[in-house]
Amino acid sequence: MAQVIVVGAGLGGLRAAESVRGQGFDVMVIGDERHLPYNRPPLSKEALKGGVEVEGLHFRRKHDDIDWRLGAPATGCSLASRMVMVDDAAYPFDGLVIASGIRPRHLPVPGPQPPVLRTADDALALRERLTPGASLLVVGAGFIGCEVAATARQLGCEVTVTAYDAEPMLRPLGPELGAAMKAHHEAHGVTFHLGQGVKEFHADGVTLADGTRLTADVVIEAVGSVPNVEWLQGNGLDLQDGVLTDNLMRVVGTEVPVVAVGDIARFPNPRFDDIPRRIEHWNLPTETGKRAGQTLGALLNGEEPTGDFRPMPAFWSDQYDFSLQSYGEPALGTPTLVDGEWSGDCIVEYLRDGEVIGVVGVNRTKDLMHYRKEIGQEAVDSA
Repeated sequence: MAQVIVVGAGLGGLRAAESVRGQGFDVMVIGDERHLPYNRPPLSKEALKGGVEVEGLHFRRKHDDIDWRLGAPATGCSLASRMVMVDDAAYPFDGLVIASGIRPRHLPVPGPQPPVLRTADDALALRERLTPGASLLVVGAGFIGCEVAATARQLGCEVTVTAYDAEPMLRPLGPELGAAMKAHHEAHGVTFHLGQGVKEFHADGVTLADGTRLTADVVIEAVGSVPNVEWLQGNGLDLQDGVLTDNLMRVVGTEVPVVAVGDIARFPNPRFDDIPRRIEHWNLPTETGKRAGQTLGALLNGEEPTGDFRPMPAFWSDQYDFSLQSYGEPALGTPTLVDGEWSGDCIVEYLRDGEVIGVVGVNRTKDLMHYRKEIGQEAVDSA
């Protein structure tokens, strides 16, 4: 029976491994963390607030005969010889799933590097320091940074957020909704220093580009992510932003049966256009994992993969008593308020060439359900 190696033990790797194993192939999963696959979104919210028990975050696993090799990352790969390296060990494969995901980005500035929040171990270390009265400085105002800020305030911490952008969560939400969310945070006691980059890190804070010195008991960096592609270097693949694949998740640039899934995969979605993009939304690891498993199974059986993959990206974020829900690709469109007020419960559509390409609702989850079918439907109908 063909041997499949899955590099990456996150949700995408798990779903791809289950899909491949369900087709009868032998599967080994290599993961850098010591934990079995677990749910990451709660790390900045419920798990951080209530304490972190990683076992409670584990995903249910459908197969008990998958070989898990955890606690060490893949360090290299040769597609020509079909081998994956983990330190001094080499593992042969017939088919490969690239699911090595992303890691937090660090600002290229001098000074001691602050901790980040990506893993359950990161959350455990941070939770121990978020005691009532402690001061927290969050460098970065994306979803992770803002969720941590909200959680820390609920734990009784004094919170400051600094970021280069003019508004928090600017790219996915746009300036108007970003400003409204900033006002929500300020109403809960968060202080913002926006529109300034970081000049230098210190053990107790940062110096901003304009010379402002911010100090805190706890500093955390949350400024985006970087795909984990280094172990794939030297194989002639397009790694300029993750791993380039076709629409069915087959890796471009090799005849070897290789697929990529989750946050690391850069693929075109005909629901929107033919431009390959990486999408770091919570539902994509599951959907790309299942699709990639089908593709890899076909390749290993000597068949050409078929079908049409048009997943609907979705994300949510809970901050205080505000629940944000989104479908589609808001970052590709221009925001238009269609119901409610910017400062309260609302629905915002994001338009591109007059077509709704994404939507965000604040405390309007039920009212967004019809968008799941409607967004991108024009592209689907014309295919």
